[in-house]
Amino acid sequence: MSKPAAPKIDPLVIAISSRALFDLAESHRVYEEEGLDAYQAYQIAREDKPLKPGDAFSLVKKLLHLNDLLDESPVEVILLSRNSADTGLRIFNSIKHYDLDISRAAFSGGDSPYRYISAFNSHLFLSTDGYDVRQALELGVAAATILQSNKQVAQQETLKIAFDGDAVLFSDDSERIFKNKGLEAFSQNELKSANEPLSGGPFKQVLAALQQIQMAFPRGKSPIRTCLVTARAAPAHERVVKTLRHWNIRIDESLFLGGLKKGEFLEAFDADVFFDDQQEHCDSARNHVATGHVPHGVANE
Repeated sequence: MSKPAAPKIDPLVIAISSRALFDLAESHRVYEEEGLDAYQAYQIAREDKPLKPGDAFSLVKKLLHLNDLLDESPVEVILLSRNSADTGLRIFNSIKHYDLDISRAAFSGGDSPYRYISAFNSHLFLSTDGYDVRQALELGVAAATILQSNKQVAQQETLKIAFDGDAVLFSDDSERIFKNKGLEAFSQNELKSANEPLSGGPFKQVLAALQQIQMAFPRGKSPIRTCLVTARAAPAHERVVKTLRHWNIRIDESLFLGGLKKGEFLEAFDADVFFDDQQEHCDSARNHVATGHVPHGVANE
C-alpha cells in the first residue's frame, strides 16, 4: 500500500536531550558521586549496552514513526547532549539499537547545549534540565522540562499530544489578570474581550506544525490527535474557541475543566505527553501521563 501523497510540509524539528530520551539516572549518579573520570570510564565500559528508554522515548518513537507514513519526512529529531562525543557513543549505539532515525547531534562536552537549538532551526526543545529549557524559551523556541513520570507506555498507535492553554498555546496576558486581580476580574476581562483573539504562546507554532502534518492525511485517517486541557470554564471558553478560529488552527478535543485536577482527564485522553506552565498541574499530570513543564509566564516569575 503506497503512502499518501502529501503537500509540501516544512519538517517539525525537535531537539531532545539525551537524559530525556534515555534513562541515564545510574550513570548520572556515578558522575555526581565519583566525578567525571569515573563517569567516562563507566560509559565507555558499557558503550555496547543499550540504555533503557527515558520519559520522552515513547513520544519520540511515535513522532519518528510519522516519517514511515508519508512520502515526505515531516519530523526531524536532533540529539543535544552535555556528553562528549567519546562518552556519547553509548547514546548513539542505543539510538541504533532501538532503530530510531536520529542522525544529527551536538555533544557539548559538559557545557549547556541549548545554544545549538536555533542553529538546528528547532521548533521544540525537550530536556530534563530546567535551566536549558528556560534559555530555549528566551530564544523564542517552545521548550519543556520533561518530568519523571509514572506513566505506562501507551499502546495505541495514534500520537496524542495535550496542551494547556494560557502561557502555553496562548500568551499569559489573561492568566496575569487572574493571578494579580482574581477570578472575577479574569472572567469579566474574558467576557469583554471574547471577540479579541489571544496572542500566541510559545507552543502555538508546534500546534500549527502538527496540524500541517495532520492535513497530509485523508480526513479521519490522521495518526495524530491534539487536545486542549485548560482550567478555564464557561463563559471564558468563548475567547479560546474564537482565538483558534482566528488562527485557522483546529484542535481535536477541548476540555474546559473549571479548576478540576487534570490528571485523570489526561489519562482518559491517553496522552503521550502533556505540556503545562504550572508546576501544580504538572505534578498532578505526571502521575498519569508523560509531562513537560513549560517554565514560562507569570506562574513562573
